[in-house]
Amino acid sequence: MEFNPEEHSIKCPKCGHGMNEVTYGEVTIDRCSHCQGLWFDTGEADALKGKWMGDALDLGAKTEGRKWDAVEDVACPRCGKDMEKRSDPKQPHIWFEECPDHGMFMDAGEFTDYKHETWADWFRSLIRGAR
Repeated sequence: MEFNPEEHSIKCPKCGHGMNEVTYGEVTIDRCSHCQGLWFDTGEADALKGKWMGDALDLGAKTEGRKWDAVEDVACPRCGKDMEKRSDPKQPHIWFEECPDHGMFMDAGEFTDYKHETWADWFRSLIRGAR
């Protein structure tokens, strides 16, 4: 759904569509109505990672999320500054965009992978390598 400030909390930094607030317990994040990417204000990803079934808000398929990996210039939806590409130190195959002042964006399916650390993740990081 196209971004409409009367209906959406913020604009998706990847595809530009509207993001809707979604809540799990006391954690509220923003999910894109088009690409299903997730925006986490500072601390929200870690809070949700620690919750049982916290990945239930990540509705998008990994295959859809990978389509958006090619988008290079990603601006913070809060301040408009270019975000930095980062990888999870424990799972280096997971790449996301981060604004040091406001939060992070994960493509569809990435948060589910981020939440569930496995031996397969370690092996996958060897195969996929650096971005």
